[in-house]
Amino acid sequence: MKAAVFWGVEKPVSVRDVKLKDPGPGEVRVRLKAAGLCHSDLSVIDGTIPYPVPVVLGHEGAGIIDALGTGVTSVKEGEAVIVSTLSHCGRCPACEVGKPTQCRNAPSPKDSLPFTVDGKPAFQFANASVFAEATVVREQGAIPIDKRVPFDRACLIGCGIMTGFGAVINRAKVETGATMAVFGVGGIGLNCVQGGVLAGAAKIIAVDVMPQKLEWAKRFGATHTVDSSKEDAVAAVRDLTGGGADYTFEAVGNIAVIKQALEALGPGGALTIVGVPKMGTSFDFVVHGLYQNKAILGCRYGTARPRVDFPMLAELYLNGRLKIDELITQHYRLDDFETAIADLRHGSLARGVFDLEEH
Repeated sequence: MKAAVFWGVEKPVSVRDVKLKDPGPGEVRVRLKAAGLCHSDLSVIDGTIPYPVPVVLGHEGAGIIDALGTGVTSVKEGEAVIVSTLSHCGRCPACEVGKPTQCRNAPSPKDSLPFTVDGKPAFQFANASVFAEATVVREQGAIPIDKRVPFDRACLIGCGIMTGFGAVINRAKVETGATMAVFGVGGIGLNCVQGGVLAGAAKIIAVDVMPQKLEWAKRFGATHTVDSSKEDAVAAVRDLTGGGADYTFEAVGNIAVIKQALEALGPGGALTIVGVPKMGTSFDFVVHGLYQNKAILGCRYGTARPRVDFPMLAELYLNGRLKIDELITQHYRLDDFETAIADLRHGSLARGVFDLEEH
């Protein structure tokens, strides 16, 4: 079977034949139908997110379960599923109270080596590795989904939608009538925007340097846009919100942008950092600036509860309340991997999707 394998920074990703182990106890095999290209994949390729190699990339996938390991009870063969990147035990106090992103007993995804490339074990990326014809995941990482949702739409729920939407709804808990600003409106930021729409935010300000992305943001529900290449984004947000936003979201992973998002807050406001800077990056801020009850929030995977949130997001899509069709800018074959990465680097994608059924 084919898969996209990363061999190290400055080395090209190769689409090549790999071998996949059979599912073990508590595991399932998913025959993948579609996979979204996320900026986190590019961050691994660029070295922003260090990862052992070789590794099969991709973490935003959907498909059909076609094999079960022993002891699997929560899913069955033939079910359509979204692959979740979240590793959690399902038994600890955090998991028991619906906070699986805070699980302290989760196995590391770097401990999983379900693939073999040229006779050498290959790592699994983010508990998923969906840039392949099939993958093996723990049963809690395969979330059943309504089959009416097309796979190229369903896969995007697994990361881009969950991360952006969840940052607004689950982590920041934006209230009806609040004001918010999203700094960076690529795939994740656009889903922060539509999270704000569904939360009932009164003003949703999209900030970016690319006019195309600002146009996308309008279609997703932004009430105002700010081109930060042409005007002071902090001043613009403060002016539009009468002194600062109630909530800001940084979806770039850039320290200068994080600083802007923090400075754009009003009294009592909260910044949620959604973007991922280079590992080890530090951020300095003036402590006195938080004294007006301001807060800085970290956010892992949209504070997801996959078995609750994925079906809910699918239902919102089927009811016409969640935009997924509009997220897809381009479809690719897996063999077009380098073209897709180039498009992502150039900022021309909201989301690119690999169609895997042809391979």
